[in-house]
Amino acid sequence: MSIWGHVFAAIYDRMGAKAEEAGMADHRRSLLGGLSGDVLEIGGGTGRNLPYYGDGVASLTITEPERPMVKRLRRQMEAHRPDATLLRAPAEDLPFSDDSFDVVVSTLVLCTVDDQPRALRELRRVLRPGGKLVFIEHVRSDDEALARKQDRMAPINLRIGHGCHCNRATLEGIRNAGFTVDEVGRDTLKHVPSFVSPLVLGVAETA
Repeated sequence: MSIWGHVFAAIYDRMGAKAEEAGMADHRRSLLGGLSGDVLEIGGGTGRNLPYYGDGVASLTITEPERPMVKRLRRQMEAHRPDATLLRAPAEDLPFSDDSFDVVVSTLVLCTVDDQPRALRELRRVLRPGGKLVFIEHVRSDDEALARKQDRMAPINLRIGHGCHCNRATLEGIRNAGFTVDEVGRDTLKHVPSFVSPLVLGVAETA
């Protein structure tokens, strides 16, 4: 793990605090509050989602590959979901059997995975038939000028954003992985650079 990885984990919540207050927290609450059954969250980060899971969640399993994030995530789990299970694992190689979960949650993760198609195949594999993928993700802008800016800034953002590919066509990737997108919305993340502001959020279902 690089020094920047430790720094990024330490400042992540402070960097995103204004964006949370300006709408991101509301998106988390809306998408996560009504979930039920066995839930897997990939890339749990510092535990931003933990306060928003409701009583319908029978079991919560969280994966996070980076050790500096895991330390902070454990503290949030103790405060909000002490019953949750945490494993260090990348989204591309999940240590679970097929058909293990009713829901998979991905928030600002599919932009950072090394191999998005492989990660999405893994998510589909571990979901039960009719299972749901709930997502909030940075995506490539529909505005051509902003999309070009995203492309120009991508090499810089990969470094300062700790691997964030803000210009990925993630919604298309979800569909290409065999999911049916049932609900989808778009928003502009506030209090962040314009090239990372386009968001897509919604629910997709396995066949």
